[in-house]
Amino acid sequence: MPVSATNSGRPGLCSTFCRDLGEPMPGTAVVATGWVVVEQPGPWGKKAPTQSHLDPGFGARIDADAKQAGLRFGLIRSPGRHADAGPRAHQVYVASTVPGRTWLLGGRVDDPKMLTTLDLRAVSSGDRDAAMRSLPELAPVNEPILLVCTNGKRDECCALLGRPIVKALAAQAPGRVWEANHLGGHRFAPTATLLPAGIMYGQLDEETAGSILAAADRGETILEKLRGRSTWTQRGQLAEITVRDLIGEAGLDALDVVADDLRTVTVRHRDGRRWTVEVISEPADPPRPESCGKEPIAMSILHAASVTPGATR
Repeated sequence: MPVSATNSGRPGLCSTFCRDLGEPMPGTAVVATGWVVVEQPGPWGKKAPTQSHLDPGFGARIDADAKQAGLRFGLIRSPGRHADAGPRAHQVYVASTVPGRTWLLGGRVDDPKMLTTLDLRAVSSGDRDAAMRSLPELAPVNEPILLVCTNGKRDECCALLGRPIVKALAAQAPGRVWEANHLGGHRFAPTATLLPAGIMYGQLDEETAGSILAAADRGETILEKLRGRSTWTQRGQLAEITVRDLIGEAGLDALDVVADDLRTVTVRHRDGRRWTVEVISEPADPPRPESCGKEPIAMSILHAASVTPGATR
């Protein structure tokens, strides 16, 4: 019997459809070589950069400029504190996700518009020094942080399922867990992004979410509930995860996607081993909603058809 709003548990929740259908998550992360997020308390609308207490003109500009540079821009809030209490400093995080050039910068600005001086191209290329020169308020941050999507105006699942995760983790890792406005893939809620690596997860529970930060402190990732690393294309994300699962590799920067063509993706380990992963796209059956309250639509799902070890180089 096809999954529907009447037999999927709670009517209309896209994440319920996704779980009932057992939709695979590898290869579903957003694509971005870096991230720029700024703290903006108060309410968020569906499109938070232009529908919040952030200046909408500035929000639209930096969002567009970040996309042009291959980056992801977003808003964050401290767990459980949504009221905009007037003038205050805003926390900023800037991350480069590329293996070998992975870093996280943080700082506080009196006005988010100060981000207009940030060299987005430097962030995209992984040039940490140039990024710091462009915005002197930034300094290196040594502990990874976790962003959890909680924007109910964007999708009901994110608020219902994301906020309990944030609340539980905030007590375990104060200052390292933030509410985020939109991370993509609502149907995999609760979703999260680990910075600076850009590793994205879905269908989180409290135990796995807590393990993510602990593993990151060791330079590792959690293979369970992994959606992909935003550095790579979605085909590259799937290939990398496929190799990780094959060899049990947890090292955050152990693997690189070194080739990505129409049919295959080549993944290289830092020890020189290589694998060629054949990636195919197949129609998702049945159609499913991308977001809560929307009608099911036809989608495609990526699969790894084969994995072939290559010569070590």
